[in-house]
Amino acid sequence: MGFNRPSKIQETALPIMLAYPPQNLIAQSQSGTGKTAAFVLAMLSRVNAAEKYPQCLCLAPTYELALQIGHVIEKIGRFCADITVMYAVRGNRVLQGTTLQEQIVIGTPGTMLDWCFKRRVVDLKKINMFVLDEADIMIDTQGLSCQSIRIQRALPKGCQMLLFSATFKETVRAFAMQIVSNPIMIKLREEELTLSNIRQYFFVCRSWEEKYRALCNIYGSITIGQAMIFCQTRRSADWLSVEMSQDGHQVAILTAELTVAQRADVIQRFRDGKEKVLIATNVCARGIDVQQVTIVVNFSLPTNQRSEPDFETYLHRIGRTGRFGKRGVAFSMVESQNVGLVQMIEEHFQTKIKQLDPDDMDELEKLEN
Repeated sequence: MGFNRPSKIQETALPIMLAYPPQNLIAQSQSGTGKTAAFVLAMLSRVNAAEKYPQCLCLAPTYELALQIGHVIEKIGRFCADITVMYAVRGNRVLQGTTLQEQIVIGTPGTMLDWCFKRRVVDLKKINMFVLDEADIMIDTQGLSCQSIRIQRALPKGCQMLLFSATFKETVRAFAMQIVSNPIMIKLREEELTLSNIRQYFFVCRSWEEKYRALCNIYGSITIGQAMIFCQTRRSADWLSVEMSQDGHQVAILTAELTVAQRADVIQRFRDGKEKVLIATNVCARGIDVQQVTIVVNFSLPTNQRSEPDFETYLHRIGRTGRFGKRGVAFSMVESQNVGLVQMIEEHFQTKIKQLDPDDMDELEKLEN
């Protein structure tokens, strides 16, 4: 699969996850660092292929992330004869009383809860490993946290618990300690959080039209494999999609209104390179891994209800480029009254975001090197 040596998180976490007797783990790890491969290897090593019933459960906050984890299992596990995966996701129907033969079940909390308690197709007493990915989103999102806890509470005493997340606020960390007993903690220092292999820039723009002109100048100056552009609202995403399509770009759009099947189809087409630009609202900021993405554009900076920067979303968005140590570039389009947000992001991550003049083509062309 192109792994030559373990990444930092793999090197640190794998010996803990594979130890005997099993150890519980809470690990902070950024996107693009290989954490999925790490816990997938752990699941594949814990499974007994001869036994045909679910033994490992993995929960992810979204349908897309669940499928992506499953694809990694299928790829890494393709020589593990007789180990199979089942997806507990919306739209994948199982009848009550069905006996699942698959040893690994991956899914979203709501459907997994339904399968465990209502349909009773998963016997939680036989589960020996429980993985929670993007744990901070699970814990922070209403509904997902209660559902995850209900599943976790029904697991047997000796079940190994692994919690992964790119960001761990104090509240989340305290909560994770409640559900995972006696864990080993792997925590990144705050300044390690921004991805050092991603160059970050910003433009000051007065309107959507000015932002669009800056975007065209980027396209005119640097070679772009594939780009992801994040918009704060559905309206701006639709507007941008129309503008770019009219200028001859192949554009896909990913918003919360799409059905599960439509979202999966959009992401697959983008992965296959049928569209070179994916415009998304926050639905897509996490966990979607497309190796060819060379630039990420924030059409607007992510903010919370109090109009402060949403640091975690910023980190997740720009983390879509520069995967696995490859160099990436992130551009943010900023209204003049919001330049203060850039400084707050710089201070939070102890990083430098350089201002560019959107009309200075020479400056943009230098980025190519």
